[in-house]
Amino acid sequence: MRLQSRRTEEPDVNLTALIDVVFLLLIFFMVSTTFERETEISIELPEASGQPLQSEKQVVEISIDVKGRYFVNKHEVINTQIDSLKRAIQEAAGGQEKPRVILSADRNTPHQAVITAMDAARQLGFVNLTFATNKPDDSK
Repeated sequence: MRLQSRRTEEPDVNLTALIDVVFLLLIFFMVSTTFERETEISIELPEASGQPLQSEKQVVEISIDVKGRYFVNKHEVINTQIDSLKRAIQEAAGGQEKPRVILSADRNTPHQAVITAMDAARQLGFVNLTFATNKPDDSK
């Protein structure tokens, strides 16, 4: 008697269609996704009592975040070196000889970063310097 050997064939799974679908989904998400990054500066201003100043047309706003990074008119300065900061301030001034410079620094900003910004403005001859603050909350 002859024994028949039965071979069980394992089913073949065709992954080609699944891979095609995954690639189509990947392409769809790559095309439909926007890679635009909005930059917002998070600054918590210190408080001071006083009247707000009238806004002038051409001002140079120097913002310093809690890490000591500089932003001139909401554009980040490439590094914290005084030469880079002076160049950015001069570009923002746009040829004005004595623009109003508004310094907005987070209340936890390192003191040296504020002094460096003031020194850069002074070296450029911009002496009309104003500090941005919030009014104190009287309900405290």
